[in-house]
Amino acid sequence: MTENENMLQSAFDRYATRVDEIAGTRDWSAFADMFTEDATYREHAYGDFTGREEIRAWVVRTMNEFPATEMIAFPAAWSVVDAATNRVICDIRNVMRDPGDGSVHEASNITILTFDDDGNLIREEDIYNPQKFADMTREWCRVAEAHGTLSDAGRKMLSALGG
Repeated sequence: MTENENMLQSAFDRYATRVDEIAGTRDWSAFADMFTEDATYREHAYGDFTGREEIRAWVVRTMNEFPATEMIAFPAAWSVVDAATNRVICDIRNVMRDPGDGSVHEASNITILTFDDDGNLIREEDIYNPQKFADMTREWCRVAEAHGTLSDAGRKMLSALGG
């Protein structure tokens, strides 16, 4: 590996470790702290966010709403370092909590992380199919409902998704 590839791999490893910690504590404000003050975040369903504080407001709000409140882990299934662009491209698994029967429910997104030359996170872009997330959420809600673990917010979502 080149020096730049090593820097990017280390930056990604720090990112993945920190996301794992944040998923455990649910302190989504800390997620925004991983970005530079002038960073950008492109989320294809929610829009573009510029600057750490705009990212913070969006991520705290979003991750404290259903179905994100039921997501317990965001591990990478795979990652690729692209030293020429200072990017790491990865497949992030969005794993839901056990709905009551031990089944695993998840949907993934392709995430493109861009770092500056010092390994600071300056941009994130998440690319995914919203219909796959809706289908996964609907199925998870059905199982949770059958096992008595579905929240009121989940029931509303299930109804909105066509139960």
